[in-house]
Amino acid sequence: MRTARAYWPLLAASLVALAVAFVIDPWAYHHVRLDKVYDTDWGRALRSVGYWPLWIALSIALWLHDHDRRRATYLAASVSLAGILGEILKLLVRRVRPGVHDGAYAFRSWSDHTFSSAGFGMPSSHALIAFSGAAALAVLFPRATPIWYALAVGCAITRVLAGAHFVSDVTVGAMIGVAVALSLRARFLHARSAAPDPG
Repeated sequence: MRTARAYWPLLAASLVALAVAFVIDPWAYHHVRLDKVYDTDWGRALRSVGYWPLWIALSIALWLHDHDRRRATYLAASVSLAGILGEILKLLVRRVRPGVHDGAYAFRSWSDHTFSSAGFGMPSSHALIAFSGAAALAVLFPRATPIWYALAVGCAITRVLAGAHFVSDVTVGAMIGVAVALSLRARFLHARSAAPDPG
């Protein structure tokens, strides 16, 4: 298992990525767009990577496949906790989606639908779930790590292309999603090393 020091380079890279995301947010909203991205098969497929019920179905399939339920429980817990945390953070941050003010940051008052996260974009729920699932699968099946993260990145990109999120929304979602999955690894998989990839 990695020591805390081993994660410092990842944390530093994440903070740099986040800083860049905040800088390019307005430009990306106006110039990195494909409004009909979800009219394409690839766009709909990549968006579904951030769809919580899909990950629960995959967790059930893994549960049925394994004699040991820990891997399935770990995957389901990672995406579920990430999704819940994302909704809580949306209520706390209260930044609305970019289309509301044509790419400018705006925040909703606490007195306006205090406990409804509808219309909030920070962090992106799709990115949170996609990256928590990708990180969990990378732990469970490390030889396919590039595939898992490519799917998560694709999901995040479609959210920006659609104008549904700022780049910083999906970046924060990715960071938190990965952090959730990695923090749960020891709890659900104990000290056992990741199971070998049967492929």
